[in-house]
Amino acid sequence: MSSEEFEKLHEMYGSLYEELKLMPDRALTSHGEERKKLVRTFDERLGEAEEVLQGMEEELRAAPSSYRNAMSTKLRLYRRDLGKLQRDMKNSAPSFGSSFQPVGGSHHSIYSTQNQQSTHLQSQRALLLQGTESLNNASQSIERSQRIAAETEQIGTEVIEELGEQREQLDRSRNKLVNTGENLSRSRKILRAMSRRLMTNKLLLGVIILMELAILGAVIYLKFFR
Repeated sequence: MSSEEFEKLHEMYGSLYEELKLMPDRALTSHGEERKKLVRTFDERLGEAEEVLQGMEEELRAAPSSYRNAMSTKLRLYRRDLGKLQRDMKNSAPSFGSSFQPVGGSHHSIYSTQNQQSTHLQSQRALLLQGTESLNNASQSIERSQRIAAETEQIGTEVIEELGEQREQLDRSRNKLVNTGENLSRSRKILRAMSRRLMTNKLLLGVIILMELAILGAVIYLKFFR
């Protein structure tokens, strides 16, 4: 079988045929109103079977060529079987020919109803598939958003950690600068103290030199001029 619709039609035909093939024998043993009712029922079921076969023919036209031959053979056999049942019914109930209604008459066909139901189900299935696809797309969008949010959070965490490390480095650098400033201050104090000591030493040295010159002058004076 080439399609799901053809399979459904095949099952419908099989059910109708099983019901139709029992009616000619029943018509032989029935009389009066019972036979008329049986003839009407056969007439209706035969029309329904004809319309099911028409639906199968429509499916056949859209079927792939690899399936078309087998499907065509089945349809010919089905029509031959329906023709045989129709002849048997005419032989069993002579009034059958006058009550037979051709396809497309006023009665409501089971194939049309089933076709409408199938179209409605296909429409609902399409809507369901569309809704499922929309849900899948929304789920994928949510997953992508969650993944991006997780990546953004991870990047933010890494940035915060890096900023924390940089802050620690800056704190260490500031502490080093503070220590360096303190060392420079101590060094300046030491240099100023050394400078004062140097000036003091120079003054003392100058005083000592002056005193030595005075003593030397006094010795020379005392030795040579007295």
